[in-house]
Amino acid sequence: MKKLILALLPMSLLAQNPSGYWQQQVDYTMQIDFDVKKHQFTGDQTLVYTNNSPDTLHQVFYHLYFNAFQPGSMMDVRSQNVPDPDKRVGNRIAELKPKEMGYHKILALTCNGQGTQYKVEQTLLQVKLNEPILPGATATFKMQFESQVPKQIRRSGRDNAEGVEYTMTQWYPKMAAYDKDGWHPDPYVAREFLADFGKFDVNISIDYRYKLGGTGTMQYDEANWVQTKEEGGLKHFDLQKSKKGLREWRFVAENVHDFAWGASTEYKRVQTKGPNDLELNFYYLPKYDSTWSRLPEFTNRFFELMNSKFGTYPYSQFSVIQGGDGGMEYPMCTMLKGSGKMDGLIGVMVHEAAHNWFYGVLASNENQYPWMDEGFTSFAEHEVLNEMKGTPAQNPHLGAARGHAFLAAKKEMEPLSTPADYFSRNRTYSISAYSRGELFLGQLRYILGTKTFNKGMLTYFNTWKFKHPNPWDFVKVMEDVSGVQLDWYLNFWLNTVQTIDYAIAGVEGSGPSATLINLERVGEMPMPVRVKVSLKNGSVQQYYVSLSSMFGTPNDETIQPVAASWPWTHPSHQLVIEINFDEIEKVELDVLNETTDLNRKNNVWPRVEEEEVKE
Repeated sequence: MKKLILALLPMSLLAQNPSGYWQQQVDYTMQIDFDVKKHQFTGDQTLVYTNNSPDTLHQVFYHLYFNAFQPGSMMDVRSQNVPDPDKRVGNRIAELKPKEMGYHKILALTCNGQGTQYKVEQTLLQVKLNEPILPGATATFKMQFESQVPKQIRRSGRDNAEGVEYTMTQWYPKMAAYDKDGWHPDPYVAREFLADFGKFDVNISIDYRYKLGGTGTMQYDEANWVQTKEEGGLKHFDLQKSKKGLREWRFVAENVHDFAWGASTEYKRVQTKGPNDLELNFYYLPKYDSTWSRLPEFTNRFFELMNSKFGTYPYSQFSVIQGGDGGMEYPMCTMLKGSGKMDGLIGVMVHEAAHNWFYGVLASNENQYPWMDEGFTSFAEHEVLNEMKGTPAQNPHLGAARGHAFLAAKKEMEPLSTPADYFSRNRTYSISAYSRGELFLGQLRYILGTKTFNKGMLTYFNTWKFKHPNPWDFVKVMEDVSGVQLDWYLNFWLNTVQTIDYAIAGVEGSGPSATLINLERVGEMPMPVRVKVSLKNGSVQQYYVSLSSMFGTPNDETIQPVAASWPWTHPSHQLVIEINFDEIEKVELDVLNETTDLNRKNNVWPRVEEEEVKE
């Protein structure tokens, strides 16, 4: 039996630093008895809940995610009324028959041995407590429940199109998160999750023919699996022979905020070693062996790069599991669609596994700040995939910039502070959370310089792992590391839809040995300006015009800071450089297209005129 790598900080210390931070702790023990003929299961759940808050709690909330897969649910109605519905959902929920729907039925619920009053509201369970949970106190909830696995529509479900029998995600009654802003009983409408960290000890009793993989580490691994061969650094496993009936599976995970698993009678299980003795497991259907058998090599390389760039993966195991639709992240595992070409499979694996840093370990409130997960993950995905290439691009984030420009041209931008389910269009959500969130980091690197930015990302991970940082927590880390103020950047990018456009208005001589570069802010959003001056002798000089709101210039050895900073209120600025005008060949702004400047034509002097179109 392999031991789980525990967090560097014991859970009891999570209520302390940074800055008086506290969070709740949840420890689940579950016995699940699964009936594969009915696609139903019963559960006995014991939840030990530690109230690390300064508040007295008179009620609690649970998520009942499977209830979303019923005709008339909020997810169903929203899907049929949004202008651009997700094609994977459409009106499929409305067409579910009684045996195809999902549900959770609460059969009994006590707190510290006393009965409770509760009611179900769609995907939420509101529980009134007979006795409050005092600050610092621990309460034990015992629940008996019955659930039905829905036909696979979105993420969770049974019998997906590729033939995987069960993708068990968002599958059990889960305590909602409570933090300094109070309870977060967010209905399951379409996307994103938030939960408190804790321990899961899950025992699943299921038909003996099924093979399981998921969050955590398998206990008594050898009781269910037997190694059949080892070649090329890959271990292959099959089920141990067993009497007909039920087989017991037990998983344990610490410092996680969710638990997911997949099950199929046909799974192949392949295992290899990753960095730091990480156990990498792969569960997939044999018909996809031509691509999935090659995936371990790329997954190993992925973890090497992520560890070096964004922080060391803190668990002892990770599983790549075929299941669900497309790809979806869960602690210590991901569910991926099996089909597709190799490049696509690698790309989805990289994105979903990278979520384990930002969704999994840095567990920001995805409902409120989806860009802190999807956007940061997309940034990491493109950085890692770019480095995996033989000839990496100078800027792998140009696709995200095109998405941002598309929204701006369509006039469909909504503030990035919009909660995930509240965007008016699915397209606007996707480009905002993924692309604009990705660009938030790309532009921050432009502001701070690569060396400082990289140090900041590692500091952020190590400071806030196993917690729930918000945007201001992230920015404070970056301010501490860089020595410059960044609240202006967060506010403009998060709370407005203002766009960036800087221009070179003109370049002229300024005396015998100086040149005046006239800069203009055409767009509404301010940014510092990186200016590249190419000389006729082939040499290059780089200049950095900081904003006065930054109260400093980043420590970037590639640039020459200039004395006069630029107040964001001023539409123009003059940069004087000590170079003779006649020696200058070209002046350019943002040569790597790292900002979302919407008009690149005015970023160059002399201006490159478009050729006249001949009639």
